[in-house]
Parts: sequence; C-alpha cells; structure tokens
Amino acid sequence: MIAENTQTQMRKGILEYCILSIIARDETYASDIIAELKKAQLLVVEGTLYPLLTRLKNNGLLTYNWVESTSGPPRKYYALSDEGRKMLEQLDKTWHELAFAVQTATGKKK
Repeated sequence: MIAENTQTQMRKGILEYCILSIIARDETYASDIIAELKKAQLLVVEGTLYPLLTRLKNNGLLTYNWVESTSGPPRKYYALSDEGRKMLEQLDKTWHELAFAVQTATGKKK
C-alpha cells in the first residue's frame, strides 16, 4: 500500500511535464493527449485531464482554438503559450537534473 501511494505521487508529479511536452509538438486535442499518455503507460482519464488543462490555461501556459469537426461538435485544440514554452524549458532542465540525481543516488547510472 505504501509503495502504491509513492508511485501515484511520482506519476502525478510528472504528469504536467508530460502533458506540456505532448502539446509542444503541435496543437493537440484532449483525446490525443490521453492516447499519448496511454502509449507511455501513464494512464489518465478525462476526469483528471480536463481540470489539469483548465488549470494550465488559467495559469497562462496554454491557449486553445476551436476547430469544426466533420463528425460532431467543434473540438478544442490546445497549444503552448509563450509562458508555456518557458515553463516547459524549465521543466526539461529540472527533469534532467532530477534524473541525474536519482541515477547517481541509486547507483543506477546508464
């Protein structure tokens, strides 16, 4: 039980970084973000993703664009704002520093 809690907290800690990285590639629809996270074995449901996207947008890190769909209602596509790109650069740096620190501390350097 303790290990599961720690694993959950670790995943939550990197989720925002992964989402920003996915959106940085191109304007992205929410279901595409979920598909990318599932492919990476970071299982996320819409009930987790949408509040996080809203928070990122409200913090000025994302913008969105409504695009008409041929198979239903318009879709909201997300993109990084300039602030979002700066944040992603900071998170990239932090991730590399943390990965190095963990690999060094655990003796599992590649």
